[in-house]
Amino acid sequence: MGRKVTADIDFSVESLDTAALTKAQLADMLFEQIGLNKRESKDMIDSFFDLIVVSLVDGTDVKISGFGNFQIRTKAPRPGRNPRTGEAIPIRSRRVVTFHASLKLKEQIQGDL
Repeated sequence: MGRKVTADIDFSVESLDTAALTKAQLADMLFEQIGLNKRESKDMIDSFFDLIVVSLVDGTDVKISGFGNFQIRTKAPRPGRNPRTGEAIPIRSRRVVTFHASLKLKEQIQGDL
């Protein structure tokens, strides 16, 4: 059986210049706070997201404990319309990614109110 390894690491995001957290900023935080070199940090972040993408493209749901679930859903074809002209147009079926936050994440978000 696999072992679950956890670490109590305090990541500080107060100094972010933008409203969004980028992959480059995540890599910088690994470099500054964990001590990985910049190349290793970037490679680790890229590998993490590549693994999520490959799993979702293959149709496998991704569950990140304490954070949430990414799932692939197939939307059925449906009738639609062009909002400018009102013309009816068919919308083809497609696959979409949905995200559902974990209860732990929801509680942390609500705790700031």
